[in-house]
Amino acid sequence: MSTAFAGSAMAWERLLDTWRELQVPEGWRPELTAEGIQMTPPPGGKHNLIADLVDDALRRVRPAGCGIFQTLGVGIHATGSIYVPDLCVVPRDAVPDDSDPVLAEHVLLAVEITSPSNGEHDRKKKKWAYAHGGIPQYLLIDAFDEDGPAVSLFTEPVQGVYSRTVRVPFGQPAEIGEPFGIRLETAGF
Repeated sequence: MSTAFAGSAMAWERLLDTWRELQVPEGWRPELTAEGIQMTPPPGGKHNLIADLVDDALRRVRPAGCGIFQTLGVGIHATGSIYVPDLCVVPRDAVPDDSDPVLAEHVLLAVEITSPSNGEHDRKKKKWAYAHGGIPQYLLIDAFDEDGPAVSLFTEPVQGVYSRTVRVPFGQPAEIGEPFGIRLETAGF
């Protein structure tokens, strides 16, 4: 994957214009990448139940002034992409008033919950993009991991790569570092 997009203000504005003009069915999430537009249908019940558990856990420990969002676009200028994480924690004052995506540099935590159709995308492309965007923590909840259902926390992005990964199987608590400082119980996943 290339970062040739970085530094092209004109290309970024074209990407934003495309994002602004998208008309998507209710509940669908559009994501823009170098490969094109990917449409994700509304998630199913199990996915929503996991998202609810994570949201509930984060709500109690989120930093003051931050919100937990499920439909917020995240713009990653370095990769020329806009993703919509399943959950992300962002300071409310960084969220644009319009439909523009929040810039990745403001995201404290991005959370993705895999499905059979998007697992590889979440494990590789999104991890790569979130690291390039400097998102300090990426939590991947992966029921379809080839080594068994697991939660992986990627931290310490350096030059587009997360330099630290902690993986725990479902059923074991996952430690999410500061500013959250929480043991996320995964038994319900």
